[in-house]
Amino acid sequence: MEFCASCGNLLQIQPGIGQRIVRRQRLVKKELDPIFSGADAMKFASKTQTTCPRCHHGEAYFRQMQIRSADEPMSTFYQCCNDICNHQWRED
Repeated sequence: MEFCASCGNLLQIQPGIGQRIVRRQRLVKKELDPIFSGADAMKFASKTQTTCPRCHHGEAYFRQMQIRSADEPMSTFYQCCNDICNHQWRED
């Protein structure tokens, strides 16, 4: 497919032209940002002052995600900052 350089419209092939045109273009891959998942996912999250329900530590990592429909509020996931505890919980 070819597009007009000035207006961006798709260029049409005229009927009666039988010559095949082959054009190859190498694509450059974009650099991707690392995605953290699993055990280290929360280590890069923001911290907040909240009490862990298991060990009563006063700080926790948190992140918010929209896991239900768009008209529902976001869910907040927490992980205790205490390395011994590391308890995870969520609030809807």
